Amino acid sequence: MKSLAIYTGKVLEMLVVTILSIMSCLVFLNVILRYGFNSSINITEEVSRYLFVWLTFLGAILAFSEKQHVSVTMLTERLSNKKRKILSLFTDALMFFCCYLIVKGSWVQFQLNINNIAPISGIPTGITYLASVIAGVLFGMLILVRFMSTLTLLVKGEEQ
Repeated sequence: MKSLAIYTGKVLEMLVVTILSIMSCLVFLNVILRYGFNSSINITEEVSRYLFVWLTFLGAILAFSEKQHVSVTMLTERLSNKKRKILSLFTDALMFFCCYLIVKGSWVQFQLNINNIAPISGIPTGITYLASVIAGVLFGMLILVRFMSTLTLLVKGEEQ
């Protein structure tokens, strides 16, 4: 299970690097063409927008999986270890419910917008909502694994 998580993390990292590289090249090329030759490639703006949405969601997944997200620990630092774990279970359950809402709402938006085509690139606009569906599912899986490990530690009475 751990090797699958590492493999998935590496695939996500490579995907994020690839998206960022493509986006940077497209935007740089467009800047050169605009200021140097008084022309531009119209498709780069739409493609960069789609890539930016995907980059944001995939980067958020990576940050969450590596515990690099912002967290305010002013209250939790003052709690005992057992109370901290109970609070963690409660917040993980709330976040899991939020992931459900994100996936459900994004899936509806994906279905509504998959037939809407972007004017220049011809890419379906529903693709942007698919990013949040995938992110919500992956966030949910990460939260579920964290919830189960915290619950196991709490039941066994082990210190973390």
